Amino acid sequence: MRIKFFTGLIFFALSLILQYIWIRIQRRIHITQQQKWYGINIDNEIKAATPSMGGVVFLCLAIISLLINPSWNALLFWSFPFLSGMIGFIDDWMKFRSHTSEGFRSLSKLKLQLVLCGLWCIIVFACGKMGLWPGIFDSWWWISIPVTFLVSAGTINAVNITDGLDGLAAGSFLISIAVMMILIPMNDFNSDILIQLFFMVSGFMFFNIRPAKTFMGDTGSHFLGGALAAMCVINGRTLAILPVGFIFIIEMLSSAIQIFTIHKLNRKIFLMAPLHHHFQKLGLDETSVTIRFWLVHAVGSVCLALLLLNL
Repeated sequence: MRIKFFTGLIFFALSLILQYIWIRIQRRIHITQQQKWYGINIDNEIKAATPSMGGVVFLCLAIISLLINPSWNALLFWSFPFLSGMIGFIDDWMKFRSHTSEGFRSLSKLKLQLVLCGLWCIIVFACGKMGLWPGIFDSWWWISIPVTFLVSAGTINAVNITDGLDGLAAGSFLISIAVMMILIPMNDFNSDILIQLFFMVSGFMFFNIRPAKTFMGDTGSHFLGGALAAMCVINGRTLAILPVGFIFIIEMLSSAIQIFTIHKLNRKIFLMAPLHHHFQKLGLDETSVTIRFWLVHAVGSVCLALLLLNL
């Protein structure tokens, strides 16, 4: 336990130091992101001047973790968030190079995500680690594979959609890690990974709490989504994504509902999607929305986790 404690402190210190250095580099070469013209249009000048690729540090720390513990399980786990983060990095880099708020075309990025998720799910299945939840459809691989595939792709995009306010996605992720500790078997490997994830994201949060000094960008949101999905999947507990991804799923559903009603019913359900922007439009300030979403995520996650544990 003492070793794990020091490992956590080391990852926290590394995260702080690397984020600080990376922020300085980004400011020097002006790596910022143009704000969307159809966005919420609050604090646009401030946010447009904020470094936007903080998630690059997550990729570096994932490599460090793999070098510290070079095992097959570690490679199987870290490969998914790392490669997901690389898709986000390419998207962020395209935005930076073109000086616009648009990188990949949505369909092109989705195709890359689906290819990655498909290949990774096949490898996980071949390793015999796939499962929805102990005792649920244990031998029904023809259900487990498509569900795992959808969860993997969906979680990446759900975290990406949620990452719209200072500290919202990163703070929600820390809550998810805490809840995951009661859902996932705490063997040496899992506890090491969860501790490393918790402290590396805590270091980022130090600079991301409002007013943010850096944003994680698509690099970071894709990485965190991949990490949540990977931890659930490789432990044969894919359904654990329901509690640990509670607020992320709500945010994704709000966007899906908004798109559907606009195109099919020619009307809006929300003032703006995803849901956190709806509450901003109602007049709540960014910090109030973020803290309330953290609270809803914590309560919802714990309630669903308790239900899942009783199955």
